[in-house]
Amino acid sequence: HVQLVESGGGSVQAGESLRLSCSGSEGTFNLYAVGWFRQAPGKEREFVAAISWNGASANVEDSVRGRFTISRDNAKNTVYLQMDNLQSDDTATYYCASDPQLGNFLYPNQLDSWGEGTLVTVSS
Repeated sequence: HVQLVESGGGSVQAGESLRLSCSGSEGTFNLYAVGWFRQAPGKEREFVAAISWNGASANVEDSVRGRFTISRDNAKNTVYLQMDNLQSDDTATYYCASDPQLGNFLYPNQLDSWGEGTLVTVSS
């Protein structure tokens, strides 16, 4: 398993932006697909976005497409989630996860590694 650490969460006003970072502890991080999920209080965990090991492929949930962008910098062992025009519905704890296969993000319970999460709060 790869150790993952999220950062960049915080409290913002609606319409503002945040950039989350997911840093991996091992060299194999750069060989894995990495993605983001979120879970709001009282709601189920939902997929947000994922990116292949080399950044060539990315999947973004329809509800955030056009506002959220996922990218990675393998030289820094880091994956980013740029979140623009944040809305109150985006309030949640955001988790990053990694797995050898991008397609496995359809099955979150089977993903290889998870971070502890970072809280994003958006006030309207």
